[in-house]
Amino acid sequence: MSIIFQESSRTFHLFNDKISYIMTVLPNRQMGQLYFGKRIHQKEDYSYLLETAPRPMTSYLFENDRNFSLEHTRQEYGVYGSSDYRQPAVEILQENGSRICDFQYEGYQIHPGKPRLAGLPATYTEAPEEAETLTLILKDPVTGVRLHLLYTIFAKEAVITRSACFFHEGNETVHLTRAMSLCMDLPDDRYDMIQFSGAWAKERHAKVRRLEMGIQSVGSLRGHSSHEHNPFVIMKRSNTDEFQGEAIGFSLVYSGNFLAQAEVDTHGTTRMLLGIHPDWFDWKLTPGASFQTPEAVMVYTGNGLNDLSQTLHRLYRSRLARGYWRDRTRPILLNNWEATYFDFTEDRLVEIAAKAKECGVELFVLDDGWFGARRNDRAGLGDWVAAPSLLPEGITGIAEKVTALGLKFGLWFEPEMVNKDSDLYRAHPDWILQTPDRAVSHGRFQYVLDFSRPEVVDCIYKMMAKILSHAKVSYVKWDMNRSISECWSAALPADQQGEVFHRYILGVYDLYERLTSAFPEVLFESCASGGARFDPGMLYYAPQAWTSDDTDAVERLKIQYGSSYGYPIVSMGSHVSMCPNHQLNRNTPLHTRANVAYFGTFGYELDLNRLTPEEQEEVKKQIRFMKDHRELIQFGDFYRLLSPFENNETAWMVVSPDRRQALVGWYRVLNTVNDRFTRLSLTGLDPDLCYKNSADGRLYYGDELMNAGLVTSDSSAGEPVPGTEISCDFDSRLYLLEAE
Repeated sequence: MSIIFQESSRTFHLFNDKISYIMTVLPNRQMGQLYFGKRIHQKEDYSYLLETAPRPMTSYLFENDRNFSLEHTRQEYGVYGSSDYRQPAVEILQENGSRICDFQYEGYQIHPGKPRLAGLPATYTEAPEEAETLTLILKDPVTGVRLHLLYTIFAKEAVITRSACFFHEGNETVHLTRAMSLCMDLPDDRYDMIQFSGAWAKERHAKVRRLEMGIQSVGSLRGHSSHEHNPFVIMKRSNTDEFQGEAIGFSLVYSGNFLAQAEVDTHGTTRMLLGIHPDWFDWKLTPGASFQTPEAVMVYTGNGLNDLSQTLHRLYRSRLARGYWRDRTRPILLNNWEATYFDFTEDRLVEIAAKAKECGVELFVLDDGWFGARRNDRAGLGDWVAAPSLLPEGITGIAEKVTALGLKFGLWFEPEMVNKDSDLYRAHPDWILQTPDRAVSHGRFQYVLDFSRPEVVDCIYKMMAKILSHAKVSYVKWDMNRSISECWSAALPADQQGEVFHRYILGVYDLYERLTSAFPEVLFESCASGGARFDPGMLYYAPQAWTSDDTDAVERLKIQYGSSYGYPIVSMGSHVSMCPNHQLNRNTPLHTRANVAYFGTFGYELDLNRLTPEEQEEVKKQIRFMKDHRELIQFGDFYRLLSPFENNETAWMVVSPDRRQALVGWYRVLNTVNDRFTRLSLTGLDPDLCYKNSADGRLYYGDELMNAGLVTSDSSAGEPVPGTEISCDFDSRLYLLEAE
């Protein structure tokens, strides 16, 4: 790993054993992009990569020079209006109405390790030798705004992180109306863009489309990263698949409004922008003030999409997630929500918890409905005090009863929301986000608290901290069940209303930081009506997230498969729920529900008392299996093998770091008859080791399983034979492979 500046050519080269990133100071003193990709040798001059040529209808910066135009130059942080007509990375509204800016190179700094970003989640290092950081120092001579572009290259990963920080050293107030975390001008347009889109109950479905001239983008203006689109996209070559080919991943460590945009110009250059969505964003910069953008993560691979994903998995699992639970296997839990909804008593909860303990569950979670006047979703939010009619001894009492059974106790909160039927709202009706003289929209009969106001965050913190200080709470499920509408804060003047969306997210981060610092051994799981805020920003505070409210195992194949492109398996909350499924009314075999849920944190979303004795015995076996193998599942190398977006069958596998153990999950949605024989080519195994297959007890060499394949044929191939195991719809199997 190294960062080298060549004074003679004014070129920077960031490189490690896997990648190189090269940029240069342009003739106009802005920064230009030369190369990002597979590691190349360091040399003094790469100026040949900066190509110029005269073109009709082009504007040029220098008098009597028809070669150098920013429109046809790849830049590090593009600006609009001075010969570049593409979408810019930055825009500053000045007092005279101009939005033109010109950030000129002034110098650089190189530091070992990686600095923290004040008030924002970001990847980190634990030792200086893990990474190196370059800070490029630029300044706009007219406004006096100084810009620091931060680049961190990790020593052992094909990763570069980027962000921008603005320092206002001028005399006039300006408004930052666009401040992207990353601008990356790629040399061509021969890419397919993969985005991860959907809606409630069908989040993060992989969508692939060819780049074309013009703008293609995904983003959110909902106040959170959203069910609809994820702040993560991949640019891959058309021949790239899971195991070969070039791709670049762009991931934003942020939980609010975002934009991920690819603009292809008519000369085949692609500009990638990633950061806070510029719509509805306007940050007032007074003299002496500063603004830090969220962090963007770039990952390069020349070895296919699995390699890209595994790089992100390692980074986010060990250098984004933090704290006590980062490196620990997660407890097997049972959540009462789909078992009872709002209809429960303390005795009923203890009865459910007792059966859970009998089956081997380790953590019982009390979900929505325990507080204030909460008997349905129309009341109670904001009043974080246990309802005496339900819990006579409060949360302390129910926690004592559950822990006396030998279980840990967990609790649900939705701290960012309030119902109008609540003591909090009656005391502070001005604490919600609402626009004067306009109707106020609700979602699920609730309203969004103004977390841009410190006094609101303080109030919620005190209520939550009081409970966590007095009761034996080991786990918190932090929910968020609606998007932001009528975004306006009574605490800010008119010229700062464009700051509310971002200030809101900073308030959420502040509350997370205070709670996780005060209660470091509590396991936090983020949730946003399922997967509406499943993003890297949340993983910094909560090492796992409720992946989707959709608990149907068949739908979860797509949701978890799509999520795995950018997020580690151990971050995915995944549970076995009751059948018929509450979202789809589908009946899925109990073994398949578990076989899908294993590949995540694992738990149950039902009342085990309602299962037959035979089903309860099956649950006990499932829990024993997960306890035996969760280290492998949650911290091994995950591989996607067959995509549910393309096939009736889905397959994935996880391999231990020493390659002596592997677990293969195979799933079929609809059964077939008289079908073909099937084999599944595995990957990641040691070709010279001999593995025992739990399904048939036989031994197979690693190269045999990877090249000849694992036989997955069953009774669907041919005519069903009486006395043999019969296949069915929504079927699945696990294959545990252990080296002899």
